[in-house]
Amino acid sequence: MSDTSWTDRIVGERMTVDQEFSARVQDSRFSSQQWSLIMTATEFEIEDADDPGRARIVANTEKVDQIIPELENVERQMGAMGGQGGGGGASNSSGGVVDSILGALGLGGDGSDDREEQLRAAEQLTQEYAEQLQNQLESKGRWESVRQAAAGD
Repeated sequence: MSDTSWTDRIVGERMTVDQEFSARVQDSRFSSQQWSLIMTATEFEIEDADDPGRARIVANTEKVDQIIPELENVERQMGAMGGQGGGGGASNSSGGVVDSILGALGLGGDGSDDREEQLRAAEQLTQEYAEQLQNQLESKGRWESVRQAAAGD
């Protein structure tokens, strides 16, 4: 149910949630630059839109896996500049230079564990965002009309 008409209706609420959610992003493992990439790769959908009692916004993160290498590039660039830029982005690399050398020699891990961990963290954070967005819509009395638009009512 990736209908853009309902997403177009919630731009103002998205901006509000973006501002409120920035503190949560700062407390996460991701920098604000990494979070922007994650949000670009995430689509929001209304699951069970035709059922008022079960409908909810969910984060479709199928494409996030494709940008994980770019998240790692951003992390390396920020590490090279000597900072994290507001998030915990650089905190998850353990060995730095040693790991890079071992990896180049084919002696290090393949990074798949870290990739999976990043993916899980991104999925969890985007779902938290989706829940906060739905709460925002409900508090403004807009949820029902948005749900109906997604359901095609």
